[in-house]
Amino acid sequence: MITSKNTLFLMVDIQEKFRNVIPEMDKIIKNSSILNKFAEMQNIPIFVTEQYPEGLGKTLEDIYVPSHAKPFIKTRFSIFDDKIDRFIHRKTNVVIYGIEAHICITQTALDAKKKGFDVYVIADAVSSRTMENKDIAINRLRQEGCIISSTEMFIFEMIQDANIPQFKDISKLVK
Repeated sequence: MITSKNTLFLMVDIQEKFRNVIPEMDKIIKNSSILNKFAEMQNIPIFVTEQYPEGLGKTLEDIYVPSHAKPFIKTRFSIFDDKIDRFIHRKTNVVIYGIEAHICITQTALDAKKKGFDVYVIADAVSSRTMENKDIAINRLRQEGCIISSTEMFIFEMIQDANIPQFKDISKLVK
């Protein structure tokens, strides 16, 4: 069962140089911000990665990034290495969103699967420079056993019940 205590969010490489080359970037920004706000409301740990920021720039400023998010600069396509492994013990679920689907999202998801995590990829919060590469990545990840979801579907699956104190605030996120 997925809960805030056993889950980690990974927002991957939504950076300045990608702004004008990623299809549906506005949707990626919107849904990533929703997921980040949800993580904040549910006190879910979140990593915000940047791939080689000297070349690709910083995380887009119009994405909401909670104060508890941990920034992580990387050059590997997967986010997993010894530095990050020490922060993720006792988690069983990893929620991944960002860009590019066919490179960093895929390699991160496959590494997470190898480490024994249940992997959720939020399809309406990932993209690539071409929709063909995004579609191929989503299909590959599904074949590898990742759970493909949407922002709204995932949020409501995680909370499971409208009878929680934060329900109204959570439902406003996706409206």
